[in-house]
Amino acid sequence: MAQSPGPLAGVRVLDFSRVVAGPFCTMLLGDYGADVVKVERPGAGDDTRAWGPPFRGGESAYFLALNRNKRSIAIDLGADEGRALAIALAQRADVLLENFRPGAMARLGLDYAALAAHNPRLVYASLSGFGTRGPLGGQAGYDVMVSGMGGLMSITGYPDGPPAKVGVPIVDMATGLSAHGAICAALLARERTGRGQYVELSLLATQIALLLNAASDYLLAGKVMQRGGTAHPSIVPYQAFLARDGYMLVGAANDGLFRRLCAALGHPEWADDPRYATNGDRVRHRGDLIPAMEAVLREREVADWLAALAAAGVPCAPINPVDRALEDPQVAALGVVQEVDHPTIGPTRLLAPYVQFDGAAPPIREVPPRLGADTAAVLHDWLGLDAAAVERLRATGVVAQTE
Repeated sequence: MAQSPGPLAGVRVLDFSRVVAGPFCTMLLGDYGADVVKVERPGAGDDTRAWGPPFRGGESAYFLALNRNKRSIAIDLGADEGRALAIALAQRADVLLENFRPGAMARLGLDYAALAAHNPRLVYASLSGFGTRGPLGGQAGYDVMVSGMGGLMSITGYPDGPPAKVGVPIVDMATGLSAHGAICAALLARERTGRGQYVELSLLATQIALLLNAASDYLLAGKVMQRGGTAHPSIVPYQAFLARDGYMLVGAANDGLFRRLCAALGHPEWADDPRYATNGDRVRHRGDLIPAMEAVLREREVADWLAALAAAGVPCAPINPVDRALEDPQVAALGVVQEVDHPTIGPTRLLAPYVQFDGAAPPIREVPPRLGADTAAVLHDWLGLDAAAVERLRATGVVAQTE
């Protein structure tokens, strides 16, 4: 069956973002079929090109994780002609995304007001650390700082340990996910109105939104959530337990599942114990229930318990290290790891598009690009420049082209 071109085929995205949040957003748009052109600085490019080790074939693993299904054009925005090229590209784009400090794009003549005057259909998305208003408006912000300021680190980790960060840049990724959804919504609105619009997101606002039930606990009940390790503040049992040979997760989120769990653990009487009869009871008496469960679960190995609990219909899972997770047969069945042929690395496996359309996930059409690898092709495709014009720009240092 022929591969679908993707729901965003024909949409042109001009990507002035770097690091994580913006590139994660535009990678998803590229996954859906958009022509994503990543604008980078000649000689340096996206910051993540230098983030390592690990490197492979001179390419940063970090950069490779965030930039599939894009093309790279290297333009010197410090040069008048470079800025003119960027403006010309933006006037032909459907979507522009940037995550410079607020005000930087205006100084380049690339702010929304200037571009929308000539391209009223443009959907323009700006990402920043703290937004443009308030005492921190305009300041730069990285994921880990925002996750600390925004409350996430205060509820991550164990009660007797220090605050902990999530193992991946979750605030950046959530902001990128939010941006990609907002951009798609703005493109849909454009079909009705004929006009684009300005979309603004900040890491801090996204982080506050991610607090979810922790925020509701405080806003509605004045309760400040504390670090709880893997335990859930409102559901018991719903956490990691140590078996004989490692950790596993067990979640009995309602009374029926708890009854099944008790039978599988060999203690059906727990389900009728008034201390554990309802979830509210179990939350109040977790200090009794959890140690009792731990004592039983330590008697057998993880694989034995997973089989027994799954047979009983109780949600459970192993806690896999990253290598085991990526090699899991279910992950293979979902196709979220694909092998591609990279021009400098050779055959290599990368994370792949993970949303399916009509029963299939899109392929990796473009491997994460080398810096400036597509400069000539983009200038021809978007602006109609011929080889001689591109060579003149390259010779004067306005653009760079990777051979």
